[in-house]
Amino acid sequence: MKFMLIMHMNPRIWDALTEDERNAVMSGHGAFMATIQESGEMLGTAALADTSESVVVGVRNGVPAVTDGPYLEAKEYLGGYYLVECENRERALELAGMIPDAGVEGLGIEVRPVVFSSDRADLGTP
Repeated sequence: MKFMLIMHMNPRIWDALTEDERNAVMSGHGAFMATIQESGEMLGTAALADTSESVVVGVRNGVPAVTDGPYLEAKEYLGGYYLVECENRERALELAGMIPDAGVEGLGIEVRPVVFSSDRADLGTP
């Protein structure tokens, strides 16, 4: 089964951490990635840029409209994700608990089953 392990970011909480605490979270991702690569469960991962670089595109009356992002009005935003394939939901929850952000009070990892995915190979493109 495929699961998306979604890391939500809250700048207020992140900024309240000490530099050592932030560094521990960031360096902990390397160990987590090594673990899920070794187990063969990692399909992919991405970390997203700060929301100051985000915009929202909508189409109104057939005309694209671009506004400042990241979403509408939110204090939390998507910071990144891991796409994993593992035996079951329980294992996905176990993996999510291993992500360093899960240990920070006020942050968490959303675990969501993937119901459809594709890549270039699935689409028949090089």
